[in-house]
Amino acid sequence: MNKRTLEQYRKKLLEKQKELMASYMMNKNYGRAESAEQGTQDIADRASSAYTKEFMYSLSNTDRKTIQLIQEALQRIDAKTFGVCVECEDTVLKKRLDAVPWAPYCISCQEREEKGLLD
Repeated sequence: MNKRTLEQYRKKLLEKQKELMASYMMNKNYGRAESAEQGTQDIADRASSAYTKEFMYSLSNTDRKTIQLIQEALQRIDAKTFGVCVECEDTVLKKRLDAVPWAPYCISCQEREEKGLLD
């Protein structure tokens, strides 16, 4: 992959990382604000708040995983291995990288990963 293309992917990855970090901080602050309001709510409001809080935390867990994948992709760019499947070392299709630039696997290895067949 040429240097210009790698820099385009780096830019995309850094933009997504910035977006996710902002979302993560918003969710973190939302949880703190909800905790402060807990004393004045009835049981139905508390249940609704607990559900919302749990949903927001689950989003931040997903965001943290994506941030980790983005950081690994940035490391692969630096190591000149970006665009190569970390499992089978085949080329990851450009179409896949355009859609999910932090993807560590080619399509076939990703399918195996989702089935729990990779180590």
